[in-house]
Amino acid sequence: MKCDEIFAALAMLEKERGISQTFMMEKIVQALTTAYKRDHEGVENVIVDVDENKKDLKMFVQKEVVEEVEFPGTQMSVEEAKAISAKYVVGDIVNIPVDNVEFGRIAAGNGKQVIIQGLREAESGMVYEEYNSKQHEILTGIVTQIDPRTGNAKLRIGTGTDSTDAILTMGEQVKGEELVEGQRIKVYLVDVRRQSRGPQVVISRTHPGLVKRLFELEVPEIFDGIVEIKSIAREAGSRTKMAVWSNDPNVDPIGACVGQHGQRVNNIVEELRGEKIDIVKYSEDPAAYIAAALAPADVVDVWMADEGKACRVIVPDDQLSLAIGKEGQNARLAARLVGYKIDIKPESYHDEE
Repeated sequence: MKCDEIFAALAMLEKERGISQTFMMEKIVQALTTAYKRDHEGVENVIVDVDENKKDLKMFVQKEVVEEVEFPGTQMSVEEAKAISAKYVVGDIVNIPVDNVEFGRIAAGNGKQVIIQGLREAESGMVYEEYNSKQHEILTGIVTQIDPRTGNAKLRIGTGTDSTDAILTMGEQVKGEELVEGQRIKVYLVDVRRQSRGPQVVISRTHPGLVKRLFELEVPEIFDGIVEIKSIAREAGSRTKMAVWSNDPNVDPIGACVGQHGQRVNNIVEELRGEKIDIVKYSEDPAAYIAAALAPADVVDVWMADEGKACRVIVPDDQLSLAIGKEGQNARLAARLVGYKIDIKPESYHDEE
């Protein structure tokens, strides 16, 4: 049966959308055989022969030649087989052509539906692959809608056929940051999940990875690998601590991140709507690293515990509140940055000891 329209539609999809004709034809063949079996109870072996050169499709039902027919859907008698060709004997497999009118009805009813469904699947797959390759990267999205009930923001990410919608949930938004429709914002791509309704792009404004990627974009020494970000602890919208290290003794890792007149770090602070960023120098020596992490407070001494990742830090009496920070934030972020439990005591306590 001539199926010029189906072949033309597949050629157009491949040209305009990059969807393989072979992929789509496999879907169509699968749908046609399923539809025929659904309409003909007991039929099991259905073959669709595809002739791309002649743009022709033919459907056959395969039956085995037997002495006595028990299953009409899969068997035929010797007499029926001989009526088709005298060469058939018991045990042979006969391909019985499906009537063109019936096949045409099945093809017309299912071909279009499968092309639409296949198009959706292929586009969904392409979007998944496109964004899966961008995991842990920064993307720019436009706020298209804000749910007044939940506060979740819907963003349009990307352009053209590669664009997709993503939801920036209230929990992944920076506290105190107000979003408005039409606003362009940078988001961190946390994950891409396959869903029945298409890929789900998981994005965040609070993830520490957002700060890391912003510095990689802003600081050439980080992008080139001369300066390395060793650890980040973040309380989004308020404060971030970041430990950096340089494999080149001539390069100051903190200075590279701060930039001339603080320009580099200021650009990132502006992007993060005023979030404070403490940049400290990483050290292989845990005590030195812990002391640096508690900046801007000065540290007199660090006593490391004999067992486990814990320590006691001694600071000048007048800097105790600075070391602990407002509501314990400085100490909390420092502990998360270095991975140690930190007990902070004033110098007068040290004297008593």
